[in-house]
Amino acid sequence: MIVQIASDATAAINWSDLHLSPIALDLGFFKLRWYSLAYISGILIGWWYLLKLLAQPGAPMARRHADDLVFYVTLGIILGGRLGYILFYKPEMIATPLEMLKLWEGGMSLHGGFIGVILALLYFTRKHKLNMMRVCDYVACVTPFGLFFGRLANFVNGELWGRPTTVPWGIIFPGTGDGIPRHPSQLYEAGLEGVVLFTVLSLMFWKTDARYQPGKLVGTGMIGYGISRTLLEMVRQPDAGLEHLWWGLTMGQTLSIPMILIGIWLVMTAKARRVRVEGTAGLASIS
Repeated sequence: MIVQIASDATAAINWSDLHLSPIALDLGFFKLRWYSLAYISGILIGWWYLLKLLAQPGAPMARRHADDLVFYVTLGIILGGRLGYILFYKPEMIATPLEMLKLWEGGMSLHGGFIGVILALLYFTRKHKLNMMRVCDYVACVTPFGLFFGRLANFVNGELWGRPTTVPWGIIFPGTGDGIPRHPSQLYEAGLEGVVLFTVLSLMFWKTDARYQPGKLVGTGMIGYGISRTLLEMVRQPDAGLEHLWWGLTMGQTLSIPMILIGIWLVMTAKARRVRVEGTAGLASIS
């Protein structure tokens, strides 16, 4: 197989030939990276879409809450994502505190960001006396935007590449240093975690009564992401030092299993949590 991969390398796409750059805007004194722009775009577009969802009858919070929510969720994403990356993937960074602060160089954990968002939502909903589970359902519907843009930024940065492959769309990433074609797993993730997951949650929100069964949407989102990540880890190159965990799974798969199990429980018990919904926003109560 190695011989075949090596022979196919001449026909593979070379990432360098795509002329991509991690820098989206370079003014000399200021550089805006695609990685940062991905987070900004995901948050702003997610905010816009959240307002569309809240305009529907029976919403769990009002417009004024949404503005406050974005602030806390952003903090949860950044702090949770960075701390999760350090604890799960790069614990040696604890010895160099300054390196921990260099967010512009990348290094964020989705699972860490998820935990950070949950903690932020706990604080936010307690502060405003809102239904935590129903707010999580609405946040879940906008999350795919951030996942989509984040994975595209990973591809533009030429990072988090896939395992060696012989498929005709294999890409040679300079960062690997081996010249072997690899799966563009970042694009696979953008498609599954972003486009597919958004489509599923959108159809459930707009075409069914899922939003009136607390936990059903966020549970579906957790299942969808967990399954996608678990499957994609088969073609995604594990992080250095985590290639061969003794229990046979990658770190990404290990962290996804609890998400899937909790998601299944949320979906299966969602109907039992359905009660008369008195919306904080919208024009009508929903029985």
